[in-house]
Amino acid sequence: MNMKKLMAHILFATSILTVTSVAKADEQITLGRTIVLGVSGKGAVIPLLICRKANAFKVKAERKLDLEKVIVTFNNGNTKTVRFNKELNKDEETQWRSFGYKRCVKKLEVFGSSDGSRSGVKVFGRKD
Repeated sequence: MNMKKLMAHILFATSILTVTSVAKADEQITLGRTIVLGVSGKGAVIPLLICRKANAFKVKAERKLDLEKVIVTFNNGNTKTVRFNKELNKDEETQWRSFGYKRCVKKLEVFGSSDGSRSGVKVFGRKD
């Protein structure tokens, strides 16, 4: 085997290993963002245009937030209510909450209240 072919094979193998390690590190996806208003009693809805497959989710507060619960709607119409009853400070996240297996998420509804007039919320999904 000549030197050019050998270098091409080494470069190809290295690129495949790099892509694989990057894909494994990218296991968290953003399912959506919303704003939870003061004390409204209504859930802040995050509709997903296409369903996103995930086996768990977590919530991150962009401001201080009293997170009550999240209702997850799946592609087949089933829902799962996950209660938190947790106070989150700015940039604090909940622990991952599992669906049991990979499911297709179609809509999220976040219930809670914020100290100020509103609090931004991000919901992440785990793909692995």
